Amino acid sequence: MDKRLASPSRRLFLQTSAAVGGGLLLSFNLPAAGRAAEAAAPSRLNAFVRIARDGTVTIAAKRAEIGQGMKTTLPMLIAEELDVDWAQVRIEQAPVDNAVYGDQWAGGSMSTPQEWEPTRRVGAVARALLIAAAAQRWGLPAAGLVTEPGVVIDPAGKRRLAYGELVEAAAKLPVPDPQALTLKDPARYRIIGKAHPQSDNPAIVTGQPLYGLDVRLPGMLYATFLKAPVFGARVDRVDLAPALAVKGVRAAFVVEGGTALDGLLPGVAVVADSWWTARKGRQALEVVWTDHPASGQSSVAMAARAAELARQAPQRVMRQEGNVETALAGAAKVVEAAYHYPFLAHATLEPQNCTAAWKDGKVEIWAPAQDPEEGRGLVARTLGVAPGDVTIHLTRSGGGFGRRLMNDYMVEAAWIARQAGAPTQLIWSREDDTRHDFYRPAGWHNLTAGLDAQGALVAWRSHAVSFGEGDKFVRAAEVDASQFPARAVANHLQTVSTLPLAVPTGWLRAPGNNAFGWVFQSFIDELAHASGQDPVAFRRRLLGEPRALGKPGGWDNLDTGRMRGVLDRAAEMAGWGRAVAKGTGLGIAAHFSHLGYVAVVIEASVGDDGTPVVHKAWAAVDVGRQILNPSGAEQQVQGSVLDAIGSTLRQKITLENGAVVEG
Repeated sequence: MDKRLASPSRRLFLQTSAAVGGGLLLSFNLPAAGRAAEAAAPSRLNAFVRIARDGTVTIAAKRAEIGQGMKTTLPMLIAEELDVDWAQVRIEQAPVDNAVYGDQWAGGSMSTPQEWEPTRRVGAVARALLIAAAAQRWGLPAAGLVTEPGVVIDPAGKRRLAYGELVEAAAKLPVPDPQALTLKDPARYRIIGKAHPQSDNPAIVTGQPLYGLDVRLPGMLYATFLKAPVFGARVDRVDLAPALAVKGVRAAFVVEGGTALDGLLPGVAVVADSWWTARKGRQALEVVWTDHPASGQSSVAMAARAAELARQAPQRVMRQEGNVETALAGAAKVVEAAYHYPFLAHATLEPQNCTAAWKDGKVEIWAPAQDPEEGRGLVARTLGVAPGDVTIHLTRSGGGFGRRLMNDYMVEAAWIARQAGAPTQLIWSREDDTRHDFYRPAGWHNLTAGLDAQGALVAWRSHAVSFGEGDKFVRAAEVDASQFPARAVANHLQTVSTLPLAVPTGWLRAPGNNAFGWVFQSFIDELAHASGQDPVAFRRRLLGEPRALGKPGGWDNLDTGRMRGVLDRAAEMAGWGRAVAKGTGLGIAAHFSHLGYVAVVIEASVGDDGTPVVHKAWAAVDVGRQILNPSGAEQQVQGSVLDAIGSTLRQKITLENGAVVEG
């Protein structure tokens, strides 16, 4: 299991809960939050919870909101254990402070499993403090008191105290041990498991400022940053005069930068009164870039080298069970297939942007970031300041998908703002965003499988070609050797070869699995076809009896029973086996990723021009016992299906002469 999934320590709980009276930086509020501001000054029960005398509860959302709904979902956990009416809850984005809030990054689909218990305990601590305050006022044992939404009730049910009446006294009481508190029985949940719209929806649909692009500061300037088409190439020479001649351009300068692709790279910055003016100044530049070794990279050359490696002995073995070669030699039928997937860009709707202000050796940043603490460290190292001198405010992200786990745009903005001597908002153009992404790595998989006379899978061999050197993969290019049908077939061999890469790579939504699922499920379809079996029946047979393929609690612990459950449900919803129109077909896939099980049926056809057309999709998803917010869960599934269709049929990134072709 990923170490970041482990339960937070008791020390973290106590750190969090002990922050009574600590400052809470206000970010963006829903318009309705004005009612709370009009009430008497609220008291803080801990860093997460503030209650006003009128009963309004303000809860801090600790993690970045990138469209996955965490700004709403995590406060739901607190509100449930606090026992309040959801209609009385207002949500604010918490300041970036890992010492108080713990991990605040959003990535790897881990926010819910990480926060499921500790965040509920934050709410339980706040409720316990309110009960203790009521017990103190009434002179009764706290153990006999109960709560209903927003009130504490005595054992006889005759006396009631609203939270707003108790909060000031509660905030002064000793903090109980969070681990000693009993959490609510799921049968009594009022908030968890119920559909709730995202807290930002009213602001989004009425155009209120929420996103990084919405930040406005007094005296703020705007910047563009031109980098070399070949990743990491330096500025050889440039005449800045044409840019400076554009009316409204305040400054233009060369940034020397470094060589780390995930840091501050060389380039030319143009700072102006408006972004459009900065863009015009940038367009006036003619930059000559130095030669760079990466200029020899191309998609064509990579594919040719991958084909050579596929014909050679693999460089290393990732996983081996049984004797694949003997099983293949004795198989009734051997099936081979090769698959390739391209580099992909994240293509977030909101391009990369960041606003920074430099003053007296300190920098303040407003950014749509997925990993703000890493960004703080990067800025501090690059600008030569202490991490404590870097303040970061999280804005809502117009899409993340893993792209904003990297903080290159943050350090660029900080550097430019210091040089410009004024608060500066850096905005990347769409072309910048496409040509300077951290791409989902391309890959090649060469698969061979053996079937016995009854059509059962008896051997599976995979030789993957990915990127890296020696025994190290480049970022996000790891080959997962636990992918199904590993452990479900007696004779299994996963090998890999790598080729070097000087292209920035990173994690894309469902890292690795967004490619592996397509490869392995496509090959399983080929095996079903070769054996003359229905694709659903073949998968059922391969899954076998319900059992765990891995260690309990492990990140790769696939339960074949749960996988069979989503497979059967998706097939049932789609009417698998029914007659369809001529030229139309049904396809199915089932995959395990990030502790979740998903099966999807697609009804599609191929047009006269050879273009695939998707008519309908059915998805069955099992991500565990508690769906915290069904509304958000449905949005995630629908968005994932659309994302997958787009990635499969329309998207790719191509390299020529070391640069990205697409803009």
